[in-house]
Amino acid sequence: QLQLVESGGGLVQSGGSLTLSCTASGFNLDFYAVGWFRQVPGKEREGVYCIGGRTGTIEYEDSVKGRFRIYRNNAAVYLEMNSLKPEDSAVYFCAAQMPGDYCSMWRASYDHWGQGTRVTVSS
Repeated sequence: QLQLVESGGGLVQSGGSLTLSCTASGFNLDFYAVGWFRQVPGKEREGVYCIGGRTGTIEYEDSVKGRFRIYRNNAAVYLEMNSLKPEDSAVYFCAAQMPGDYCSMWRASYDHWGQGTRVTVSS
């Protein structure tokens, strides 16, 4: 059973940086499509960034363009977040799906989810 674990969230000032990690014990995420989503109370979970498996293709939400970056390293997937804004505050979730050549920004495309890590950006 694939179990995802996110880490790296925390409190940061506006303009600061955080890097979130998504790992799966006993599994190599290199072959999975992995997406990062975020959710604030009262809103739907939205896709932020995703990366395909073998293809490595990526998609991202427009508001994070040039500020966030997704990458793989050592069987994990990372979301590097720079120039953070208060509106980036949310609980961030990683999700994975196999087959995973291409990723999706739709949460319904993923069967496996982590518990989330909270990011708070102060103004």
